[in-house]
Amino acid sequence: MASQTDIILCDFNNPLHRNKVIELIDSYMRDPMGGGKPMPEQNKQALVDGLANHPGAFVLFAVKNNEFIGVTTCFVHFSTFKVKPYINIHDIAVLPSFRGLGIGRKLLQKVIEIAQERNYCKVTLEVRDDNKNAQVLYNSLGFNDCEPRMYYWEKLV
Repeated sequence: MASQTDIILCDFNNPLHRNKVIELIDSYMRDPMGGGKPMPEQNKQALVDGLANHPGAFVLFAVKNNEFIGVTTCFVHFSTFKVKPYINIHDIAVLPSFRGLGIGRKLLQKVIEIAQERNYCKVTLEVRDDNKNAQVLYNSLGFNDCEPRMYYWEKLV
């Protein structure tokens, strides 16, 4: 019998949760899709402090058999055109040994459910052009290019 995967909200007052945010995001950063380098030591506590103190941030975990196996970091923004809040998914990551089991789908479905419950207008995310597995997952849940098509640009400062 397969054990259930639970999706839970991160409690930044819980030291275990704070550590799991660091561990899971560090694992994602070490992955080729995350850049292939570990999280700098000086960023670890700053990451959880920054998320905990950001008024629009929330983090969800995927937990199976008391093991934290996936994470998504999300931010609530506001659409001036739709005049409603929306959720932007900044990170979604599943430990390599648990990929292909529907864990990312469960995390995404929970984010979508939260957006629907709160009457938000949309959920947005970015995906690398070379991350075909993620694109297939996102498309299967109804995510598509924007109309008109948008580009994700940056200026490092």
